[in-house]
Amino acid sequence: MDARVEKNPPVVSRDLAIRLQDLYVTLGSRAGPVEILKGMDLGIESGQSVSIIGPSGSGKTTLLMVIAGLEAATRGEVQVAGQSLLGLNEDKLAEYRRDHIGIVFQSFHLIPAMTALENVAVPLELRGTRDAFAKAQDQLERVGLSHRLTHYPGQLSGGEQQRVAIARAIAAGARIILADEPTGNLDQETGQSIMDLLFDLQSGSKTTLILVTHDPALAKRCSRIIEIRDGLIHSDRRASAA
Repeated sequence: MDARVEKNPPVVSRDLAIRLQDLYVTLGSRAGPVEILKGMDLGIESGQSVSIIGPSGSGKTTLLMVIAGLEAATRGEVQVAGQSLLGLNEDKLAEYRRDHIGIVFQSFHLIPAMTALENVAVPLELRGTRDAFAKAQDQLERVGLSHRLTHYPGQLSGGEQQRVAIARAIAAGARIILADEPTGNLDQETGQSIMDLLFDLQSGSKTTLILVTHDPALAKRCSRIIEIRDGLIHSDRRASAA
């Protein structure tokens, strides 16, 4: 069945920010179709911090991309922020990400020709926010970059670029933050400060944080740890440090 065919959306629980039911994702390869996610069921409450762990190739990043609306489910149901993603065309998916999702990647994904201020202002302008640049400046000040507003990504350190990426992710008021190995390109000390910042922002604004990581110590900072193996949930537990 085509995952984007229109159908009546199922009832969504108001307590869940994310609800996945019988989720399958199959991707093409030179060797033929490869099943990445294999019937996953998952519910994540609003305001939770959740780490996703597991070996490389287990489906962690694919799971994040499905939640972000950047990868379509082959089969199953994907409900995020009170709506089903099935049947949404690319324009509607872009609106969904704009209104609900903030993404922090390992490799920053800043626009090189734009200043830090312009990078953060872009999603605000796309959303039609008044005083987009003033609000972007507020977010950069919030992440400690008031002195870097007019600097381009190439003039910033890795840690500063990731702070810009975080400011961009939260600028439009996203209620769900997806972070895919956000410290992977940073040294240990810088990575620690970035995660301190991200958890402080998540806790202060009660957003839902989903963090893909290979770092067990970092995973334990979330309230919940989900381990994925071979496209399925292997374990789902509360973090002992939470």
